[in-house]
Amino acid sequence: MMRKATIPFLYSLLPTLLLALFAPPPVLSEVLSDEQEQEIMDILRERVETYKVAPAIVVGVVSENGTQVIAHGTFSPGDDRRPDGNTVFEIGSVTKVFTSILLADMTLNDGIKLEDPVKQYLPSIIAVPQYEGKKITLEHLATHSSGLPRMPDNFHPADPTNPYQDYTVEHMYAFLVGCKLTSEPGSSSEYSNLGVGLLGHSLSLAAKTDYESLVIQKICEPLGMESTRITLSDELDIRLAPGHGYGCQVVKNWDIPTFAGAGALRSTVNDMLKFLTANMGLSENRLASAMEMTHRARMNMEGENKIGLGWITSYRYDAEIKWHNGGTGGYHSFIGFRKDKAIGVVVLANANHTNLDIDEIGLHILEEKYQLKE
Repeated sequence: MMRKATIPFLYSLLPTLLLALFAPPPVLSEVLSDEQEQEIMDILRERVETYKVAPAIVVGVVSENGTQVIAHGTFSPGDDRRPDGNTVFEIGSVTKVFTSILLADMTLNDGIKLEDPVKQYLPSIIAVPQYEGKKITLEHLATHSSGLPRMPDNFHPADPTNPYQDYTVEHMYAFLVGCKLTSEPGSSSEYSNLGVGLLGHSLSLAAKTDYESLVIQKICEPLGMESTRITLSDELDIRLAPGHGYGCQVVKNWDIPTFAGAGALRSTVNDMLKFLTANMGLSENRLASAMEMTHRARMNMEGENKIGLGWITSYRYDAEIKWHNGGTGGYHSFIGFRKDKAIGVVVLANANHTNLDIDEIGLHILEEKYQLKE
């Protein structure tokens, strides 16, 4: 049982307490120097005002010293609201990293195994293609090595401006029944929205809930990410920056019900900084082991890249950078970090229509040898 401190003991501590009370607060090194902050602002100003990459770009940087947010632009040419760390964007395929962390967490805590065939988690009447008897596993889906194509051949959107909204689970099951694999699962990595969409769907069935609820329960709530959702509340919807397409015209937001695990999440820079902080091991959280599990490179990809569970790893310029990007009809996103320098970056923009994507901004901040395009 804890004992109360005696009065004499408290008196003996009085000088120390007074020193602590009146001493100046400890000074942490800044996340970015003034020069670095100005360089990033100059990049954003040029991308927004000269190259018209997007009406709004928000950058967040995290290090051992904390976080810093830099933003430029407006919500839209006709909307003068200024973006900040709480502005909501669609993050597209960055969602895939969340799905892989769900897989890792459920592997560690819920009896799921990476080597489990995906068919084990689908309705028994649904056939899943095999290649010469080799089955598609959950790990294959997370590493884009399932042999499934990037998109199913029965994907024919009625509304190209919101292409995923009418693609149903029944459509996906119908495609799987007739699909023929052209390569052995696990033999090579080929990026597949279908594969990760199927993974998110399967994990949701295993947990007996929907994908959004699973992400909120297992990732958002533990990390305090209150602005990362698929379905936006009225308050989040007010903070949503409109997406833009060609000619900087406002475009529809995307609804992605069946492939939710591949690209349906919306988030903010502030929330994504919490996500990066946890992935970098700079905060204590229950997901640390699961996150570390997703970081390990498992498969070769094109060029100098490898893929783990969701995360892509690049090795250029002697810098090992773990990253992912995303794009929907009106948005582009990038997150990345390098553990050797304990720095992470998130970049969110509300357009996706030019040759100058925002990945280069994030990569350049993480390693200055990555050159910015002009």
